[in-house]
Amino acid sequence: MPRSFPHITARCFVNVPFERLRLDLQRIIDFRLQPEIGLDDDVLYDRSRREFTEAADALKAAGLACTLHAPFSDLCPGAWDRCIRKASLDKLKLAFDLIPVFEPAAIVCHLNFEPHKHGSKQDEWFAQSMDTWLQLLAIASRHRTPLMLENTYETGPAMHVRILQALASPHARFCFDVGHTLAFARTPWQEWLPALTPWLGQLHLHDNHGDYDAHLAIGAGDFDFSGFFTYLQTLASRPIITLEPHSEKALLESLASLDRLGLFADSA
Repeated sequence: MPRSFPHITARCFVNVPFERLRLDLQRIIDFRLQPEIGLDDDVLYDRSRREFTEAADALKAAGLACTLHAPFSDLCPGAWDRCIRKASLDKLKLAFDLIPVFEPAAIVCHLNFEPHKHGSKQDEWFAQSMDTWLQLLAIASRHRTPLMLENTYETGPAMHVRILQALASPHARFCFDVGHTLAFARTPWQEWLPALTPWLGQLHLHDNHGDYDAHLAIGAGDFDFSGFFTYLQTLASRPIITLEPHSEKALLESLASLDRLGLFADSA
């Protein structure tokens, strides 16, 4: 585990589904990993508030910060069907109800605009989606917690720009997932970041070969991390960084790549 990179793990988060956090909590604490806690699937239905509170209290006692990743599978925050939209909002609200428990540095949601599904009625999707995000943003803002809207299947930055401009809040920010851009958008990061830099608040870092969202270690795929990190160094602000490997081996390799690429060189 990553004892040899404390200057990196102290400055970033690592994706950990809540079930994994619950089972490996002491090990995560021992290795000083700051989790981005995944709340997908049925965990928000199956786990009690006491279980969430116990995990949050343990992290706080250890001096470890966290972020939350709200559910996204099967959800459609801008659905035209009001029942599906309500079900999506209700599940997302369960995650937002945990903000005062975990006191996260941010809560991440997927915008979930899919051009091949929603492109024919973008204005209608936008209006329905805004209703969802305004309700959730109001909750996040009360706790002064940034709401990060992440890219997934969007092919370009236009819908994120439209939503974030309309939300017009310092608590509404953009989470740039580099792996999703490579696997799904097929447009380079150079077309995303200039448009969304004004709202850039968080990064999800993992890699792939452009054909599948493989969540490989940083540098194990085709993403231009060297050029990307050079661009980040030109920015006045520093976004929250979350590593999203899907194995312990990929985590170790990602940390080694970050050390070699020097993103955290100023804190070594």
